[in-house]
This record gives sequence, structure tokens and C-alpha cells, in this order.
Amino acid sequence: MSKLLKRSLIIIIGIIIIGIAGRSILISNTKKHSPEQTITHKSKEANFTVFYNRPFRKERVIFGGLVPFDQVWRTGANEATTFTTDKDILVDGTVLEAGTYSLWTIPGENSWKVIFNSGEYNWGVNFTDGNPSHDPKYDILTIEVPVQRLLNVIEQFSIYFQEANDFTIMYLAWDQTAIAVPIKLK
Repeated sequence: MSKLLKRSLIIIIGIIIIGIAGRSILISNTKKHSPEQTITHKSKEANFTVFYNRPFRKERVIFGGLVPFDQVWRTGANEATTFTTDKDILVDGTVLEAGTYSLWTIPGENSWKVIFNSGEYNWGVNFTDGNPSHDPKYDILTIEVPVQRLLNVIEQFSIYFQEANDFTIMYLAWDQTAIAVPIKLK
């Protein structure tokens, strides 16, 4: 092998290693600001799991500012948020089969669209342009729910579940805004 070929090969390998290390450092740094959370909820006969990243408010205007109104949001930070159910369920009266879905939202001033999507996404936004990775051709279920104004500020984006009679309610809350997604066993 010629010296030029050896040097070129070493340079290419070095660039690849630096690229991989740089990506790892970038991901690690973003996780410090928006840590991962996995929520598992057992509801009578069904189990739900949500994986998401929890950004902080940090005195920013969230909805209508950091998260624009009427545009698809990855519903958290970093990787696309996922929702898993082990049983077929009714989400606001519409069937959602057992499985894992990416969870996207379109926040509005008075209501939000909540989208369950069958696509798999490594990251919630494209690195090249910063737009959401969401592909609407994989949308399985879209519902619209009203916004609930909160009296207290929620500093860190939160997803949690509560039981209410025959329903499970999945709440998404941040800043002074919350939405409730009604879920019922099919």
C-alpha cells in the first residue's frame, strides 16, 4: 500500500471517529437540558408506556413562542416521544390497536391535535433544517382536545396518567397549559 493511500485511509477513519464522537457529545449535552423519562401506567387491564424527553421552561414563552401554534411539535425534546399500549384501546372514542406509536401534537391557542403515528424516528427533528421528523403518511389516529389553562406554572414538560371512572386520562402539561387525552379499554 502506498504512503498516500495509508495517510488517506487514516484521515478518513479519523474523520469518522470525530463525527461519531461529536454526535455522541451533542446528544449527551442535550440530554442534560431535557432529561429522558419513561412513564409506565397500569390501568385495570391495560399497560401504557410513554418515553419522552422533558425540557425546562427557563422563563421562556412556551406555547406560541418556543413551540409555535398550529405547527407539528415532537411533544418533548430530543428523540420522538413514543406511546405504547399492550391492548387495543379507544382514544377519545376511536380505536388504537395495541402497539408502539410516535406521539406528535399540533398545539393551538384553544385546542391541540394529538397524533399517534406508526413511523419510527430516531430524533424528533431533522438535523439539517430543524423541522419535525413527523411524516403524516404514517398517522394512524388524530384527535383534537381542548386546552386547559393552569393556575400554576409547570416548569418541566410532563406527561402523566390519572384514572377517572371508566377512563384513563393521559395529561400533557407545561408552563400554564395542559391537555387531557381520554383513553378507554376497547
